Amino acid sequence: MPLPPAAELQCGTSSILRPNAAVPDYEKYRHDFSKLIWQLASPKWKFDDATFDRSAESFDNPDHVAIVIHNYRWRQGLAEGEPKYDDLEKRLAEGPAITVPTITLEGDANGAPHADGSSYAKKFSGKYAHRIIKGGVGHNLPQEAPEAFAKAVVEVDGY
Repeated sequence: MPLPPAAELQCGTSSILRPNAAVPDYEKYRHDFSKLIWQLASPKWKFDDATFDRSAESFDNPDHVAIVIHNYRWRQGLAEGEPKYDDLEKRLAEGPAITVPTITLEGDANGAPHADGSSYAKKFSGKYAHRIIKGGVGHNLPQEAPEAFAKAVVEVDGY
């Protein structure tokens, strides 16, 4: 049986995501695991329980656990993707240029694994800007910095 998510993290393990883990391992700690992910991805965002719980309602569906586990395993190359999307995945892997006007945003306190903005800037051949949103903003820009997020959406529409 896995430890609670915070204890798993301290041990440097991730038993609920290992290839042979049983779905009930994650199911047991669904709420706690999801909350820990929020805390790690946005370490300076002091969301309250009511804010988290509004989103956590969406975790209470029969597909949530299987989808989350498969997504993490697939991104790590531990699970196969959906075969009907293989052609699309192949084309995306080739890295076609993005020609539409684009503004990419990054919080200055993003705790989620992510590439540095300069590593993908050359992928954009149209009008492009990359912005670091300051002030302890993590991974959830629409909630943590709604004004900056909305400004970018409106601005890129006028490009």
